[in-house]
Amino acid sequence: MATEGNNPINMNSMSSSLQRTGQWVFSQDIPTDVIVEVGEANFSLHKFMLVAKSNYIRKLIMESKDSDVTRIDLSDIPGGPEIFEKAAKFCYGVNFEITVQNVAALHCAAEFLQMTDKYCDNNLAGRTQDFLSQVALSSLSGAIVVLKSCEILLPISRDLGIVRRCVDVVGAKACNEAMFPCRTPPNWWTEELCILDVAFFADVVASMKQRGVKPSSLASAIITYTEKSLRDLVRDHSGRGVKFSDTGDNESDERSQQRDLVESIVSLLPSDKGLFPINFLCSLLRCAVFLDTSLTCKNELEKRISVVLEHVSVDDLLIPSFTYDGERLLDLDSVRRIISSFVEKEKNVGVFNGGDFNRGLCSVSLQRVSKTVDSYLAEIATYGELTISKFNAIANLVPKSARKSDDDLYRAIDIFLKAHPNLDEIEREKVCSSMDPLKLSYDARLHASQNKRLPVNIVLHALYYDQLKLRSGVEDQEERAVVVLPEALKTRSQLQADTTLAKENEALRSELMKMKMYVSDMQKNKNGAGASSSNSSSLVSNKKSKNTFFSSVSKKLGKLNPFKHGSKDTSNIDEDLAGVDITKPRRRRFSIS
Repeated sequence: MATEGNNPINMNSMSSSLQRTGQWVFSQDIPTDVIVEVGEANFSLHKFMLVAKSNYIRKLIMESKDSDVTRIDLSDIPGGPEIFEKAAKFCYGVNFEITVQNVAALHCAAEFLQMTDKYCDNNLAGRTQDFLSQVALSSLSGAIVVLKSCEILLPISRDLGIVRRCVDVVGAKACNEAMFPCRTPPNWWTEELCILDVAFFADVVASMKQRGVKPSSLASAIITYTEKSLRDLVRDHSGRGVKFSDTGDNESDERSQQRDLVESIVSLLPSDKGLFPINFLCSLLRCAVFLDTSLTCKNELEKRISVVLEHVSVDDLLIPSFTYDGERLLDLDSVRRIISSFVEKEKNVGVFNGGDFNRGLCSVSLQRVSKTVDSYLAEIATYGELTISKFNAIANLVPKSARKSDDDLYRAIDIFLKAHPNLDEIEREKVCSSMDPLKLSYDARLHASQNKRLPVNIVLHALYYDQLKLRSGVEDQEERAVVVLPEALKTRSQLQADTTLAKENEALRSELMKMKMYVSDMQKNKNGAGASSSNSSSLVSNKKSKNTFFSSVSKKLGKLNPFKHGSKDTSNIDEDLAGVDITKPRRRRFSIS
């Protein structure tokens, strides 16, 4: 098969061309005296007809060592046999049509054969030059088609300046269309650019940028071009598209071309913030991860996403996390770097008071991102490939102070434990290490106290928090004051002292009921009694009884302390609560070590 560069020549078209050539060549009275070889095609022609128009062929014949040249090899002619046929027709004075599709190839062939006006007046090169100026480059669509045809004519098309002329015309006319649309839809010109190779597209973008076009117009063109060129990789964001081969498969030419395309597109992205939709950037990042592009390419996309992370939804963040078949996770390092970059940026702009990263006040943006991260963890928690270390690595990227409540994180942890039922006690404790049980809402603590999947220490933390509130006399209308040990806890073999705790809890309830009755009786006695000395003696006696009663309650609570003999031992809390203002109890915080 005859070829031009890497582009195969259609043999049916070549045979048709040769047949037509034979008709007009053999119609001459003089027999042919030279065979011109173009690839695998042979043309029987007349020397004097070719020499009259082509200085290149004249030189070949004149400089040949053979006195009678019968064969000429022109396999290097741009455009191949089909274009040479038209050049030969021109030499014979046979009419043919010049179009926007073939004018670039004809001009390159004319220059190659030196069919210029310098050698012969009104020659082929002059004709094609006039057609380019007056017809082909007079419209945006025509200029784009000519530029597209130059792709198979490199490097001669660039050396002759055809590419530069086309790029300048396309850039200028595209800018006019972007600012003053003359057709509908207004962005029709972005669709036209999609037929170009990425190298020529980059040249057009650079030309438009030099002419001061709005960055939003450039972004629109890049988005359209990307979605057309990488249709199968960018279009489907659901993870339910066509199943692709794994990244470990052998390298293919198509995959290599797609990788180069993604890297080229990323290099074209304008630096202005907010030009590209979050969904587009996340989809492009998934392409980069899936195709294993360069580290520079992936870092650039991660940086752009991290800048607007506060506006990223969970669905957007999930896009680069899964393969296209949706059946397994990709490398989560990209998502981790995005979150880490955002948190670091928030730290650098001074959103933390006094520079304290973990305990300072966090911005609204960081609080919003923390909720997104927790929801994201809940979505990926069911996948078996997600390890404890990766789960905790993402959860711990957000400072604890950014979470007003750990309810969303608790939900993610619970889903992870449910999806990984074979974890032992130590592994479950590692999963829960990123959560603060004391920052759970009442409903979440109640759920945690009955959750068999949680390690024992988390359950005890949740229970002890409520019991400390009881001990301080807190009466919160939004939360209940008494926590009853869940029946579900009794079925757990790990908690050896469950029976004792249950009895002590019941005793505590009984003591509290007695206290309420006692206080009620005291109020009645105080309102109905006089100022007699006998009543005064009774009050003194009652005060001692009251102290004794509170001491008894304190001792009961002390026995329920899960941190006894530990660094957070509260068993030595003063039993005499007479000096404590029960309307404003002390705030005690016990976090997991």
